[in-house]
Amino acid sequence: MTEIKVSQVKELRERTGLPMMECKKALDEAGGDIEKAIEDLRKSSGMKAAKKAGRTAADGVVQLALAEDGTYGVLVEVNSETDFVARDDNFRQFVAAVVDKALREKASDVTQVMDGDMEQAREALVQKIGENISVRRVELIEGVVVDGYVHNNSRIAVLVALDGGDAALAKDVAMHVAAVNPQVATPEDMPAELLAKEKEIYSAQARESGKPDEIIEKMVAGRLKKFLAESSLVEQPFVKDPDVKVGALLKNGGATVKRFVRFEVGEGIQVEEEDFAAEVAAQLNSANQAKED
Repeated sequence: MTEIKVSQVKELRERTGLPMMECKKALDEAGGDIEKAIEDLRKSSGMKAAKKAGRTAADGVVQLALAEDGTYGVLVEVNSETDFVARDDNFRQFVAAVVDKALREKASDVTQVMDGDMEQAREALVQKIGENISVRRVELIEGVVVDGYVHNNSRIAVLVALDGGDAALAKDVAMHVAAVNPQVATPEDMPAELLAKEKEIYSAQARESGKPDEIIEKMVAGRLKKFLAESSLVEQPFVKDPDVKVGALLKNGGATVKRFVRFEVGEGIQVEEEDFAAEVAAQLNSANQAKED
């Protein structure tokens, strides 16, 4: 049997958009001949799904599942191209299967969930509904107490892990995170590089005032303090009772926040905006140019 190199699998995957294991299998069957592998794949339904894989899937849902003992949970984002498909029963059933498997296996990334059977189920769904479907993110969170909250028709979902407290408190904090979207749990958790960047911006703004350096230093320190308070979960006014900070709420409940994870559908995905009129005009210009030639 011909030895298949990693570089060959990588090239076939880039050219077809198909999963790595399927590319490896196709190369094995084609004796390492990439062009023959592509030809064989074109004869299968897999390539039809691969064509759809080139389209941006930026809609969809986020969903969570909790262990019965409340010590861990999983958060999953599954994307579709349109909100219409995101509400489809077949799509929702696929999402439920992904979430159930992630919880059952305590999966912490997509590769642990999307094995052969689950990938085949995804491709079958792509064939059935005619849109690109992708399992984008899977996150595992563990703690003494873990609970979560799903908001806005599964557009935002949050998991919170606490040391101490109870499920009701964890769910309240998760609801707050969904609404306010803090960057970090505590001011100490703020990445140093991000804090340095903010300080640089505030310093540049303060220098424009023309005030003495010692005044500028105090201005920058004040703005940084405000930034940390607004960005840190424990320093924020609790969304259900603005007179109480989340940190005080946790303290009163005998808990500290260990970790939180917040998923929002499509965050960070860049969607190309198509100008249909411009596309038609370009095609007409191309056709007219061809006639002139």
